[in-house]
Amino acid sequence: MNLLNLAILLSSCAFLFYGINCLYSLKMKDEFKRFGLDKQRVLTGILQILGALGLILGFFLSPILTLIASAGLTILMMSGFIVRIKIKDSIAQALPSLIFALINLYICVEYYYKITSY
Repeated sequence: MNLLNLAILLSSCAFLFYGINCLYSLKMKDEFKRFGLDKQRVLTGILQILGALGLILGFFLSPILTLIASAGLTILMMSGFIVRIKIKDSIAQALPSLIFALINLYICVEYYYKITSY
């Protein structure tokens, strides 16, 4: 398994898990209240699940779907990182969102080159 496939596997599994948690976990409900984004929690969870499914389906069916899903997850996680910085969370609390943004940016760039090199 190469690095790109590992990144897709890691990201898709993580976002399926976190997306479902975002919809149903009391802890996540409290976190979104703390962020001042309690009305965006359900949308965020749905976007995370759709992004994960887009990575998985795109891997098997359509590179453009992987590109779109990874771009969306990159934007979502960069937004999350900015929110964490804005509310003055610690670096340890903010770092996971930045790491997932970078992982998905890597996937996005690799798939962009894969698609445009045809």
